[in-house]
Amino acid sequence: MTIVPATALHPVLDSLLYTGLGLALFAVALVVAARVSPFSLRKEIEEDQNVALGIMLGSMFLGIAIIVAAAID
Repeated sequence: MTIVPATALHPVLDSLLYTGLGLALFAVALVVAARVSPFSLRKEIEEDQNVALGIMLGSMFLGIAIIVAAAID
């Protein structure tokens, strides 16, 4: 039985940390977008099928993902 050195776990722990931070940022961004907008995001995207709003939210999430990926490097 071999014991994994503590230094081998650092990349795994860093990945878990950045994953948690990234998900938290996504959640905060979605809550802020929902609070700032004068309409229901869910209703606009699901019921009214507002493609422009879906593209805007997707672009916002991609921007946050790029920032988190740059922070990991």
